[in-house]
Amino acid sequence: MKSVQGVIAFLFVFSIIVIIHEFGHYYFAKKAGILVREFAIGMGPKIFQVRKGETVYTLRLLPIGGYVRMAGHDEDEQEIKPGMMITIVLDSENVVQKLNFDDKIIIENSVPFQIEDADLHKEMTLTGYFINSEEKVTLSVSKTATIIESDGTEVVVAPVERQFNSATLWNRIKTNAAGPMNNFILSILVFIIVGFMQGGVPSNDATIGQVTDDSAALVAGLKEGDKVISIDGVEIHSWDEMTKIVRSSADKALSVSIERDGKTQEVQVTPKAVEASDGSKIGQLGVTRVLKNDILSILAYGFTQTVSVVVLVLSALGSLFTRGFNLNQLGGPVAIYSMTSQVAKNGFLDLLAFMGMISANLGVMNLLPIPALDGGKLVLNVIEGIRKKPLDPEKEGYLTIAGAIFLFALMLLVTWNDIMKLFN
Repeated sequence: MKSVQGVIAFLFVFSIIVIIHEFGHYYFAKKAGILVREFAIGMGPKIFQVRKGETVYTLRLLPIGGYVRMAGHDEDEQEIKPGMMITIVLDSENVVQKLNFDDKIIIENSVPFQIEDADLHKEMTLTGYFINSEEKVTLSVSKTATIIESDGTEVVVAPVERQFNSATLWNRIKTNAAGPMNNFILSILVFIIVGFMQGGVPSNDATIGQVTDDSAALVAGLKEGDKVISIDGVEIHSWDEMTKIVRSSADKALSVSIERDGKTQEVQVTPKAVEASDGSKIGQLGVTRVLKNDILSILAYGFTQTVSVVVLVLSALGSLFTRGFNLNQLGGPVAIYSMTSQVAKNGFLDLLAFMGMISANLGVMNLLPIPALDGGKLVLNVIEGIRKKPLDPEKEGYLTIAGAIFLFALMLLVTWNDIMKLFN
Protein backbone atom coordinates (compact mmCIF):
# COMPACT_ATOMS: atom_id res chain seq x y z
CA MET A 1 0.00 0.00 0.00
CA LYS A 2 2.83 2.38 0.89
CA SER A 3 4.58 1.68 -2.42
CA VAL A 4 1.34 2.50 -4.28
CA GLN A 5 1.06 5.73 -2.29
CA GLY A 6 4.66 6.56 -3.23
CA VAL A 7 4.03 5.95 -6.93
CA ILE A 8 0.86 8.08 -6.90
CA ALA A 9 2.65 10.88 -5.04
CA PHE A 10 5.59 10.78 -7.46
CA LEU A 11 3.34 10.86 -10.53
CA PHE A 12 1.33 13.72 -8.99
CA VAL A 13 4.44 15.85 -8.32
CA PHE A 14 6.19 14.91 -11.56
CA SER A 15 3.17 15.45 -13.80
CA ILE A 16 2.29 18.90 -12.45
CA ILE A 17 5.89 20.16 -12.61
CA VAL A 18 6.44 18.87 -16.17
CA ILE A 19 3.07 20.10 -17.45
CA ILE A 20 3.60 23.58 -16.01
CA HIS A 21 7.17 23.74 -17.38
CA GLU A 22 6.22 22.60 -20.87
CA PHE A 23 3.11 24.78 -20.91
CA GLY A 24 5.43 27.80 -20.66
CA HIS A 25 7.19 26.80 -23.89
CA TYR A 26 3.87 25.87 -25.49
CA TYR A 27 2.10 29.13 -24.64
CA PHE A 28 4.83 31.50 -25.84
CA ALA A 29 5.46 29.42 -28.98
CA LYS A 30 1.76 29.66 -29.84
CA LYS A 31 1.78 33.42 -29.17
CA ALA A 32 4.77 33.78 -31.52
CA GLY A 33 3.01 31.84 -34.30
CA ILE A 34 5.39 28.88 -34.02
CA LEU A 35 3.84 25.55 -34.92
CA VAL A 36 3.66 23.29 -31.86
CA ARG A 37 3.48 19.78 -33.27
CA GLU A 38 3.44 17.78 -30.03
CA PHE A 39 3.01 18.31 -26.29
CA ALA A 40 4.46 15.22 -24.56
CA ILE A 41 4.44 14.13 -20.94
CA GLY A 42 7.13 11.52 -20.32
CA MET A 43 9.73 10.13 -22.70
CA GLY A 44 10.12 7.00 -24.78
CA PRO A 45 7.37 4.93 -26.42
CA LYS A 46 3.95 6.56 -26.81
CA ILE A 47 1.13 4.97 -24.82
CA PHE A 48 -1.64 7.49 -25.47
CA GLN A 49 -2.34 10.36 -27.86
CA VAL A 50 -5.11 12.79 -28.62
CA ARG A 51 -4.96 15.43 -31.34
CA LYS A 52 -6.59 18.82 -30.92
CA GLY A 53 -6.16 21.41 -33.66
CA GLU A 54 -2.59 21.39 -34.96
CA THR A 55 -1.07 19.88 -31.79
CA VAL A 56 -1.03 16.25 -30.70
CA TYR A 57 -0.94 15.62 -26.95
CA THR A 58 0.87 12.42 -25.95
CA LEU A 59 1.59 10.44 -22.82
CA ARG A 60 4.83 8.47 -23.00
CA LEU A 61 6.07 5.49 -21.04
CA LEU A 62 9.05 6.81 -19.06
CA PRO A 63 8.21 9.44 -16.38
CA ILE A 64 11.56 11.26 -16.65
CA GLY A 65 10.56 14.51 -18.30
CA GLY A 66 8.51 15.85 -21.15
CA TYR A 67 8.84 18.09 -24.17
CA VAL A 68 7.12 20.40 -26.61
CA ARG A 69 7.96 19.66 -30.24
CA MET A 70 8.10 22.93 -32.09
CA ALA A 71 8.57 22.96 -35.85
CA GLY A 72 12.27 23.34 -36.66
CA HIS A 73 13.34 23.42 -32.99
CA ASP A 74 15.86 20.58 -32.63
CA GLU A 75 13.07 18.06 -33.06
CA ASP A 76 13.28 14.52 -34.38
CA GLU A 77 11.37 14.49 -37.64
CA GLN A 78 10.06 11.51 -39.53
CA GLU A 79 12.91 10.26 -41.72
CA ILE A 80 12.06 10.41 -45.42
CA LYS A 81 14.22 8.47 -47.89
CA PRO A 82 13.90 7.87 -51.65
CA GLY A 83 12.17 4.56 -52.30
CA MET A 84 10.04 4.61 -49.16
CA MET A 85 6.52 3.29 -49.68
CA ILE A 86 3.79 5.19 -47.84
CA THR A 87 0.09 5.87 -48.25
CA ILE A 88 -1.30 9.33 -48.95
CA VAL A 89 -4.72 10.96 -48.89
CA LEU A 90 -5.58 13.43 -51.67
CA ASP A 91 -8.37 15.97 -51.87
CA SER A 92 -10.51 16.60 -54.96
CA GLU A 93 -7.76 18.77 -56.47
CA ASN A 94 -5.05 16.10 -55.91
CA VAL A 95 -3.41 18.09 -53.09
CA VAL A 96 -1.88 15.85 -50.42
CA GLN A 97 -3.74 16.13 -47.12
CA LYS A 98 -2.18 13.24 -45.20
CA LEU A 99 1.07 11.20 -45.39
CA ASN A 100 1.05 7.88 -43.53
CA PHE A 101 4.41 6.31 -42.62
CA ASP A 102 2.93 3.75 -40.20
CA ASP A 103 2.22 0.54 -42.12
CA LYS A 104 0.03 -0.69 -39.23
CA ILE A 105 -2.50 2.09 -39.81
CA ILE A 106 -4.96 1.72 -42.68
CA ILE A 107 -6.69 4.92 -43.82
CA GLU A 108 -9.84 4.89 -45.87
CA ASN A 109 -9.46 6.45 -49.35
CA SER A 110 -5.66 6.45 -49.09
CA VAL A 111 -3.45 5.36 -51.98
CA PRO A 112 0.04 3.78 -51.97
CA PHE A 113 2.86 6.09 -53.06
CA GLN A 114 6.60 5.51 -53.50
CA ILE A 115 8.64 8.56 -52.54
CA GLU A 116 11.39 9.85 -54.80
CA ASP A 117 11.79 13.25 -53.16
CA ALA A 118 9.96 15.45 -50.67
CA ASP A 119 10.11 19.10 -49.65
CA LEU A 120 7.69 19.62 -46.78
CA HIS A 121 9.18 22.94 -45.62
CA LYS A 122 9.61 25.38 -48.53
CA GLU A 123 8.15 24.14 -51.84
CA MET A 124 5.63 21.85 -50.10
CA THR A 125 5.87 19.14 -52.75
CA LEU A 126 5.98 15.34 -52.83
CA THR A 127 7.58 13.61 -55.81
CA GLY A 128 7.34 9.92 -56.67
CA TYR A 129 5.22 7.17 -58.17
CA PHE A 130 1.74 5.84 -57.63
CA ILE A 131 1.54 2.06 -57.34
CA ASN A 132 1.65 0.23 -60.72
CA SER A 133 2.72 3.40 -62.51
CA GLU A 134 6.12 4.35 -63.96
CA GLU A 135 5.19 8.00 -64.43
CA LYS A 136 6.92 10.28 -61.95
CA VAL A 137 4.53 12.86 -60.53
CA THR A 138 5.00 15.90 -58.30
CA LEU A 139 2.13 16.61 -55.96
CA SER A 140 1.42 19.74 -53.95
CA VAL A 141 1.21 19.26 -50.18
CA SER A 142 -1.25 21.32 -48.15
CA LYS A 143 0.31 23.52 -45.48
CA THR A 144 -2.20 22.02 -43.06
CA ALA A 145 -1.53 18.41 -44.08
CA THR A 146 -0.67 15.88 -41.39
CA ILE A 147 2.04 13.22 -41.15
CA ILE A 148 1.38 9.94 -39.39
CA GLU A 149 4.87 9.05 -38.20
CA SER A 150 6.20 5.48 -38.03
CA ASP A 151 5.19 5.20 -34.35
CA GLY A 152 1.62 6.31 -35.08
CA THR A 153 1.97 9.90 -33.85
CA GLU A 154 0.07 12.27 -36.13
CA VAL A 155 1.60 15.74 -36.48
CA VAL A 156 1.09 18.71 -38.79
CA VAL A 157 3.61 19.45 -41.55
CA ALA A 158 5.99 22.32 -40.82
CA PRO A 159 6.11 25.07 -43.48
CA VAL A 160 9.22 27.21 -43.06
CA GLU A 161 7.25 30.30 -41.99
CA ARG A 162 5.82 28.36 -39.01
CA GLN A 163 9.19 27.07 -37.83
CA PHE A 164 10.97 28.14 -34.65
CA ASN A 165 13.86 29.89 -36.39
CA SER A 166 11.45 32.00 -38.45
CA ALA A 167 10.23 33.73 -35.28
CA THR A 168 11.90 36.93 -34.10
CA LEU A 169 14.87 36.61 -31.75
CA TRP A 170 12.88 38.14 -28.88
CA ASN A 171 10.04 35.63 -29.34
CA ARG A 172 12.55 32.75 -29.37
CA ILE A 173 14.15 34.04 -26.16
CA LYS A 174 10.74 34.24 -24.47
CA THR A 175 9.83 30.76 -25.66
CA ASN A 176 13.10 29.24 -24.39
CA ALA A 177 12.94 31.05 -21.04
CA ALA A 178 9.26 30.31 -20.40
CA GLY A 179 9.75 26.76 -19.07
CA PRO A 180 12.11 27.65 -16.18
CA MET A 181 10.09 30.82 -15.54
CA ASN A 182 6.97 28.69 -15.04
CA ASN A 183 8.90 26.45 -12.62
CA PHE A 184 9.65 29.46 -10.43
CA ILE A 185 6.06 30.74 -10.69
CA LEU A 186 4.76 27.29 -9.70
CA SER A 187 7.14 27.20 -6.73
CA ILE A 188 5.95 30.62 -5.52
CA LEU A 189 2.28 29.68 -5.86
CA VAL A 190 2.74 26.31 -4.14
CA PHE A 191 4.51 27.84 -1.14
CA ILE A 192 1.76 30.47 -0.87
CA ILE A 193 -0.87 27.70 -0.89
CA VAL A 194 1.12 25.85 1.79
CA GLY A 195 1.15 29.02 3.88
CA PHE A 196 -2.63 29.38 3.72
CA MET A 197 -3.28 25.67 4.33
CA GLN A 198 -1.09 25.49 7.44
CA GLY A 199 -2.69 28.60 8.90
CA GLY A 200 0.32 30.86 8.60
CA VAL A 201 4.03 30.97 7.80
CA PRO A 202 7.02 30.58 10.12
CA SER A 203 8.26 33.84 11.60
CA ASN A 204 11.98 34.53 11.81
CA ASP A 205 11.49 36.25 15.16
CA ALA A 206 13.23 34.50 18.07
CA THR A 207 9.88 33.81 19.71
CA ILE A 208 8.94 30.34 20.95
CA GLY A 209 5.95 28.71 19.26
CA GLN A 210 4.84 25.28 20.40
CA VAL A 211 6.93 23.38 22.95
CA THR A 212 7.02 19.63 22.24
CA ASP A 213 6.61 16.97 24.91
CA ASP A 214 9.71 15.50 26.54
CA SER A 215 11.90 18.25 25.09
CA ALA A 216 14.82 20.24 26.47
CA ALA A 217 12.68 23.40 26.28
CA LEU A 218 9.91 21.82 28.37
CA VAL A 219 12.38 20.65 31.03
CA ALA A 220 13.83 24.18 31.21
CA GLY A 221 10.37 25.71 31.66
CA LEU A 222 10.19 27.57 28.34
CA LYS A 223 6.64 28.45 27.23
CA GLU A 224 4.87 29.45 24.05
CA GLY A 225 5.27 33.19 23.47
CA ASP A 226 8.65 33.50 25.24
CA LYS A 227 10.98 35.80 23.29
CA VAL A 228 14.68 34.88 23.38
CA ILE A 229 16.79 37.99 24.00
CA SER A 230 20.27 36.48 24.43
CA ILE A 231 22.09 33.16 24.85
CA ASP A 232 25.22 33.08 27.02
CA GLY A 233 25.42 36.86 26.69
CA VAL A 234 25.15 36.86 22.89
CA GLU A 235 22.25 39.04 21.70
CA ILE A 236 19.68 37.21 19.57
CA HIS A 237 17.80 39.05 16.81
CA SER A 238 16.31 36.21 14.80
CA TRP A 239 15.26 32.58 14.89
CA ASP A 240 18.16 31.66 12.61
CA GLU A 241 20.67 33.18 15.03
CA MET A 242 19.11 31.25 17.90
CA THR A 243 19.07 27.88 16.12
CA LYS A 244 22.67 28.29 14.96
CA ILE A 245 23.84 28.49 18.57
CA VAL A 246 21.52 25.72 19.75
CA ARG A 247 22.60 23.31 16.99
CA SER A 248 26.25 23.74 17.95
CA SER A 249 25.55 23.22 21.67
CA ALA A 250 24.43 19.58 21.97
CA ASP A 251 24.33 18.50 25.67
CA LYS A 252 25.84 21.85 26.66
CA ALA A 253 24.15 24.00 29.33
CA LEU A 254 23.14 27.43 28.03
CA SER A 255 22.06 30.52 29.92
CA VAL A 256 19.09 31.93 28.03
CA SER A 257 17.60 35.36 28.67
CA ILE A 258 13.93 35.55 27.72
CA GLU A 259 11.13 38.09 27.81
CA ARG A 260 7.82 36.80 29.24
CA ASP A 261 4.78 38.96 29.98
CA GLY A 262 6.92 42.10 29.66
CA LYS A 263 9.51 40.88 32.17
CA THR A 264 13.02 39.55 31.57
CA GLN A 265 14.23 36.35 33.24
CA GLU A 266 17.05 33.83 32.94
CA VAL A 267 16.59 30.08 32.34
CA GLN A 268 19.11 27.26 32.00
CA VAL A 269 18.63 25.07 28.92
CA THR A 270 20.61 22.02 27.81
CA PRO A 271 19.83 21.23 24.13
CA LYS A 272 19.23 17.53 23.56
CA ALA A 273 21.77 15.81 21.30
CA VAL A 274 20.22 14.29 18.17
CA GLU A 275 21.86 12.67 15.15
CA ALA A 276 21.90 14.67 11.92
CA SER A 277 21.67 13.14 8.44
CA ASP A 278 25.47 13.19 8.11
CA GLY A 279 25.91 11.28 11.37
CA SER A 280 27.04 14.27 13.46
CA LYS A 281 25.42 15.33 16.74
CA ILE A 282 23.44 18.57 16.87
CA GLY A 283 21.54 20.34 19.63
CA GLN A 284 17.74 20.51 19.68
CA LEU A 285 15.40 22.47 21.95
CA GLY A 286 12.13 20.93 20.78
CA VAL A 287 10.30 24.14 19.90
CA THR A 288 8.59 25.46 16.78
CA ARG A 289 8.44 28.91 15.27
CA VAL A 290 5.52 31.28 15.76
CA LEU A 291 3.25 31.42 12.69
CA LYS A 292 2.33 34.70 10.99
CA ASN A 293 -1.12 34.46 9.41
CA ASP A 294 -1.54 37.87 7.77
CA ILE A 295 -1.96 37.80 3.99
CA LEU A 296 1.15 39.86 3.20
CA SER A 297 3.37 37.52 5.21
CA ILE A 298 1.90 34.47 3.47
CA LEU A 299 2.34 36.02 0.01
CA ALA A 300 5.91 37.04 0.84
CA TYR A 301 6.57 33.47 2.02
CA GLY A 302 6.02 32.17 -1.52
CA PHE A 303 8.80 34.40 -2.81
CA THR A 304 11.23 34.01 0.09
CA GLN A 305 10.98 30.21 0.12
CA THR A 306 11.53 30.03 -3.63
CA VAL A 307 14.56 32.32 -3.37
CA SER A 308 15.90 30.19 -0.51
CA VAL A 309 15.67 27.05 -2.66
CA VAL A 310 17.40 28.81 -5.57
CA VAL A 311 20.23 29.96 -3.31
CA LEU A 312 20.66 26.45 -1.87
CA VAL A 313 20.78 24.89 -5.35
CA LEU A 314 23.30 27.46 -6.60
CA SER A 315 25.40 26.87 -3.49
CA ALA A 316 25.33 23.11 -4.07
CA LEU A 317 26.30 23.58 -7.72
CA GLY A 318 29.13 25.88 -6.68
CA SER A 319 30.47 23.28 -4.26
CA LEU A 320 30.84 20.85 -7.19
CA PHE A 321 33.61 23.13 -8.44
CA THR A 322 35.11 24.22 -5.11
CA ARG A 323 35.02 20.86 -3.28
CA GLY A 324 35.20 18.46 -6.21
CA PHE A 325 32.57 16.59 -8.19
CA ASN A 326 30.55 14.04 -6.21
CA LEU A 327 27.63 12.07 -7.66
CA ASN A 328 26.04 11.92 -4.19
CA GLN A 329 25.29 15.65 -4.51
CA LEU A 330 23.09 14.99 -7.54
CA GLY A 331 19.78 13.18 -7.77
CA GLY A 332 17.75 11.87 -10.70
CA PRO A 333 14.24 10.44 -11.09
CA VAL A 334 15.00 7.52 -8.75
CA ALA A 335 16.13 9.87 -5.98
CA ILE A 336 13.11 12.13 -6.54
CA TYR A 337 10.82 9.09 -6.37
CA SER A 338 12.47 7.92 -3.15
CA MET A 339 12.21 11.37 -1.54
CA THR A 340 8.63 11.82 -2.74
CA SER A 341 7.65 8.49 -1.18
CA GLN A 342 9.17 9.52 2.15
CA VAL A 343 7.58 12.99 2.12
CA ALA A 344 4.16 11.59 1.16
CA LYS A 345 4.08 9.68 4.46
CA ASN A 346 4.00 13.02 6.30
CA GLY A 347 0.83 14.17 4.56
CA PHE A 348 -0.37 16.26 1.63
CA LEU A 349 0.95 19.55 3.03
CA ASP A 350 4.53 18.30 3.15
CA LEU A 351 4.10 16.86 -0.35
CA LEU A 352 3.03 20.27 -1.65
CA ALA A 353 6.04 21.97 -0.03
CA PHE A 354 8.27 19.30 -1.58
CA MET A 355 6.73 20.01 -4.99
CA GLY A 356 7.55 23.71 -4.58
CA MET A 357 11.15 22.86 -3.71
CA ILE A 358 11.58 20.47 -6.66
CA SER A 359 9.98 22.92 -9.08
CA ALA A 360 12.38 25.74 -8.12
CA ASN A 361 15.25 23.25 -8.21
CA LEU A 362 14.42 22.17 -11.77
CA GLY A 363 13.99 25.80 -12.79
CA VAL A 364 17.61 26.48 -11.82
CA MET A 365 18.91 23.26 -13.41
CA ASN A 366 17.16 24.02 -16.70
CA LEU A 367 18.86 27.41 -16.84
CA LEU A 368 22.36 25.92 -16.73
CA PRO A 369 24.29 26.97 -19.88
CA ILE A 370 24.48 23.43 -21.26
CA PRO A 371 23.48 22.80 -24.90
CA ALA A 372 20.17 20.90 -25.09
CA LEU A 373 18.93 22.63 -21.90
CA ASP A 374 16.91 25.84 -21.95
CA GLY A 375 19.87 27.71 -20.51
CA GLY A 376 22.13 26.56 -23.35
CA LYS A 377 19.56 27.70 -25.92
CA LEU A 378 19.33 31.09 -24.23
CA VAL A 379 23.13 31.44 -24.43
CA LEU A 380 22.93 30.82 -28.18
CA ASN A 381 20.15 33.43 -28.41
CA VAL A 382 22.36 35.97 -26.64
CA ILE A 383 25.29 35.15 -28.94
CA GLU A 384 23.01 35.62 -31.94
CA GLY A 385 21.91 38.99 -30.59
CA ILE A 386 25.54 40.11 -30.17
CA ARG A 387 26.65 38.80 -33.58
CA LYS A 388 23.48 40.09 -35.28
CA LYS A 389 23.19 36.74 -37.02
CA PRO A 390 22.42 33.18 -35.92
CA LEU A 391 25.04 30.53 -35.36
CA ASP A 392 25.61 28.17 -38.28
CA PRO A 393 22.80 25.54 -38.02
CA GLU A 394 25.26 22.68 -38.46
CA LYS A 395 27.50 23.91 -35.64
CA GLU A 396 24.47 24.53 -33.42
CA GLY A 397 23.33 21.00 -34.18
CA TYR A 398 26.70 19.58 -33.12
CA LEU A 399 26.58 21.58 -29.87
CA THR A 400 23.07 20.35 -29.12
CA ILE A 401 24.04 16.72 -29.80
CA ALA A 402 27.12 17.06 -27.58
CA GLY A 403 25.01 18.54 -24.79
CA ALA A 404 22.39 15.81 -25.15
CA ILE A 405 25.05 13.07 -24.99
CA PHE A 406 26.58 14.68 -21.89
CA LEU A 407 23.20 14.93 -20.15
CA PHE A 408 22.28 11.35 -21.09
CA ALA A 409 25.58 10.01 -19.74
CA LEU A 410 25.21 12.07 -16.56
CA MET A 411 21.62 10.85 -16.14
CA LEU A 412 22.75 7.22 -16.45
CA LEU A 413 25.48 7.72 -13.83
CA VAL A 414 23.19 9.59 -11.44
CA THR A 415 20.38 7.04 -11.85
CA TRP A 416 22.73 4.11 -11.25
CA ASN A 417 24.14 5.87 -8.18
CA ASP A 418 20.59 6.54 -6.90
CA ILE A 419 19.64 2.87 -7.36
CA MET A 420 22.75 1.73 -5.47
CA LYS A 421 21.96 4.13 -2.60
CA LEU A 422 18.34 2.96 -2.56
CA PHE A 423 19.28 -0.72 -2.21
CA ASN A 424 22.12 -0.07 0.21
